[in-house]
Amino acid sequence: MSGGGDVASNMALERPAGSPSLAPAAHCQRSPHRGSDQPLRGSEGRRRVYKRITSIHGTTSTAVRILLLALAVLATPLTAQAQQPTKVPRIGLLAGGSASTNAVRTDAFRQGLRELGYVEGKNIVIEELWAEGKADRLPALVAELVRLKVDVIVSAGPTVTRAVKDAKVTTPVVMGFDDDPVGSGFVSSLARPGGNITGLSSLSPGLSAKQLELLKEIIPRLTRVAVLGSMIHPGTAQSRQEMELAARAFKVQLQYLDVVDPKHIEAAFGTARKERVDALLVLTSIATNLHRRQIVDLAVKNRLPAVYFTTEWVEAGGLLTYGASYTDLFHRAATYVDKILKGAKPADLPVEQPTKFELAINLRTARALGLTIPQSLLLRADQVFQ
Repeated sequence: MSGGGDVASNMALERPAGSPSLAPAAHCQRSPHRGSDQPLRGSEGRRRVYKRITSIHGTTSTAVRILLLALAVLATPLTAQAQQPTKVPRIGLLAGGSASTNAVRTDAFRQGLRELGYVEGKNIVIEELWAEGKADRLPALVAELVRLKVDVIVSAGPTVTRAVKDAKVTTPVVMGFDDDPVGSGFVSSLARPGGNITGLSSLSPGLSAKQLELLKEIIPRLTRVAVLGSMIHPGTAQSRQEMELAARAFKVQLQYLDVVDPKHIEAAFGTARKERVDALLVLTSIATNLHRRQIVDLAVKNRLPAVYFTTEWVEAGGLLTYGASYTDLFHRAATYVDKILKGAKPADLPVEQPTKFELAINLRTARALGLTIPQSLLLRADQVFQ
């Protein structure tokens, strides 16, 4: 068709619907379905003209339609994902004691989470459950965490870890601390835990010898030491074995005082008096930790120099402590939680050992007991309470 025909076609395309055709009769197309002398009119004419125009620009129009369709397909899942509510991780913190006696440790754990970008109530929820010294309540508390569908359980001690393991839950478990996770059967090895439990070890059994050494340094004529602990506490058996070896080396006799229930505490000190022991070594357990203040007061009342396992005891009035920093362990437990929430498996996360140990001395208590702490020991102390 000539250039004049193209102009006519464009004019026909732009013509308002229903208006008479402006194309000259000599250039009209004839319909194959009509008589040879009848021109195309109305919508049929416009369709023909549209087809002619799209035949010129067809390649470009098709590419545009394909591009728009692809963008629509790509945008659909992004829009759907944006509309879905974000799942807030839920952490179960389970302890055998009380909130007050574990406050320093739980605060350290929360601080660790904050440093990793977690804001409680916004992008993480912490469910705290406390057995209040009643170990027989732990199975029910474990079941409650399972019902709450927590993503990770943080165990605040070996007795709690034992209850979780016995319940055969599949939820990932992070040990805030454990005396001997391999010896207690919680993990296959420190390097490759296996199963659903990992976390921190406090190395308590291996530190018992050092605690006896410190008592010997303060009391050179030390011959008899009472050991206050709980035989149902995982790790106590291992601690006893280590202490026996150290006691033979220091020529010290050990007297074991089993405290399973708080009512046994007074009786244990009565036995210590009768046996005329020179000092006291307190092991970690739910009962001893929950009744920290009572044990410290009874030790001073009975004029028994005592060594404990965390600085919290010296802050409460205890004479001496040496052991792993439990505050640091719980702070590091947050890192395990973060890794698990991001897809790591507990079985592949090695159990870590303490990197920070604390020696603390309470000079006020030493004066009350009539003891003079060697200067060499004071110089080695991380904290000295006046």
